[in-house]
Amino acid sequence: MRLGNYVLLGSLMLTMGISAQNKQILYDFNEIPQSLSLNPGMETDFKWYAGVPLLSGVSGYVGSNGISINDIFADDGVDINVKVRERALDVLKPSDEFSSTVQLEYFNGGFRSNDPSVFYSFGGYLEIDNITFWPQDYAYLIFDGNADQLNREFDLGDLKSRGSMVNVFHFGINKKVDRNVTVGARGKLYSGIVDYNSTSNTGYLVNTEGQNNRIATTLDADLMLHTSGVQALNEAGDSNTAAAQFVKRAFFGGDLGLGVDIGFTYHLNERTTITGSVLDLGFIYHSNDAKSYSLNGKATVEGIEIDILENFGSLNRDFWQDLVDEVEGLVPFETETDSYVTFRPTKLYASIRNDFGEPVDNGGGQLDCDCAAGSSGGGELRAKYRNSIGGQLYMINRPRGPQIALTGFYTRRLGNFVALKGTYTVDKFSYTNVGLGMNLQAGPVNFYLMADNLLSYKNIAATNYASFQLGMNIISWGRNR
Repeated sequence: MRLGNYVLLGSLMLTMGISAQNKQILYDFNEIPQSLSLNPGMETDFKWYAGVPLLSGVSGYVGSNGISINDIFADDGVDINVKVRERALDVLKPSDEFSSTVQLEYFNGGFRSNDPSVFYSFGGYLEIDNITFWPQDYAYLIFDGNADQLNREFDLGDLKSRGSMVNVFHFGINKKVDRNVTVGARGKLYSGIVDYNSTSNTGYLVNTEGQNNRIATTLDADLMLHTSGVQALNEAGDSNTAAAQFVKRAFFGGDLGLGVDIGFTYHLNERTTITGSVLDLGFIYHSNDAKSYSLNGKATVEGIEIDILENFGSLNRDFWQDLVDEVEGLVPFETETDSYVTFRPTKLYASIRNDFGEPVDNGGGQLDCDCAAGSSGGGELRAKYRNSIGGQLYMINRPRGPQIALTGFYTRRLGNFVALKGTYTVDKFSYTNVGLGMNLQAGPVNFYLMADNLLSYKNIAATNYASFQLGMNIISWGRNR
């Protein structure tokens, strides 16, 4: 197996590390303050909360919808070249993805205003997001070459990849409009650390019958790669300088952008509730250490042509370099430092929930409010019930179009101390994704732990999806004033 083959496969396998995460267990889990990050319009019943630094919100997920690590590297007696051919090259399509997203909160908190119907939240987190779709025709070119592929057009548009590392600061307002309606919005300030994207490529490479030689090769390319922050970190030198450059770019010394999250909760009746939210409606303007690399043009060549009689006196000339110069003149590779704009991967959540069973006390009691229930000032909180059942929808915008997941869930509350949520999710990664989340309230200490795709845990290497979430908070209930 050639070195280039290992490089291509290895780079894609690395992106199967921590992957684009649908936090369906956390969504609408109102006992947990971090649910506000998924719906700024969720109902809240605490006076204030403070996340434990670096532990208030940690999540990760491994997965790929088309292939698993075990498919290639399992000790099954099959030659790795055969496995790559039969389980990757001949199976994966351009719609198959290798994506990664991880979030790490380093501070998070919230408090209720003097108006008990208004709750404020704030925080900061580091987010790393990457996605690469399987570059099918590029893979065939690397593994097989194009020498024996007469009249086959290799699609250069198969290359779609983007990624970023961003520090995010946010501040949100949650307002209980009346007894049935709660709305919320969160403003975000993005500080870009690293960015790369190459998602609008077009063109082809094809071999046809030539006139002077047996084969004529045509390259028609319009390829673009945008980067920002890569060179600054690469040139930082030692680890201390690199760390300083990282911190500088994370705290407003890199690329800046703005975004917003919006959400709502609406009670159709006493026990039926619908919710919805749109997250990361925003952009980043990349102007600091921005570089763009382009390959644009069209050329047809038939290899090296040498006329012995005409070129007898210059046979020591580098004819190969002449050919390269000719192609580069027709399809120039250029580097620019122009600024560019990227849009954040926008996400949408929605749910419908039916509560049943006996009511459960809301922990610290109902919010103190001077206005009557149902008035525009807010009113008392509705009771929580021992059981909830419902469905959720999740969508995320990706370079090849939106991705969708559907979830059914059941929540069980054991007094004010323990709440359990089970989920079953169907998406492009798995049709058997069973998840479980637990929230534990021990006095003011709140701890939660969640895991997805539990049926796959007997062999993580063979799964297409596995995730976890955990966090710890300090929560206060009681009268606001």
